[in-house]
Amino acid sequence: MDGFKNFMTQYSGAIIGGVIAILVLLTGLHKLFIAIVVIFIGIFIGNYIQRNKIDVKEKLKNFIDRL
Repeated sequence: MDGFKNFMTQYSGAIIGGVIAILVLLTGLHKLFIAIVVIFIGIFIGNYIQRNKIDVKEKLKNFIDRL
């Protein structure tokens, strides 16, 4: 019994995370999480482009010239 108690205290976070991951997959919420991540990536890229217009234009021009 002492070994099981030590196991639970050492790996309780991993066990809880695994249970939550299984529930997310079974309920289909992973699609929502993926959509939210894609939205945040789009926001980050848009903000970066807006703040660094000149650098982005130069990098894009160089990339197109290589093609």
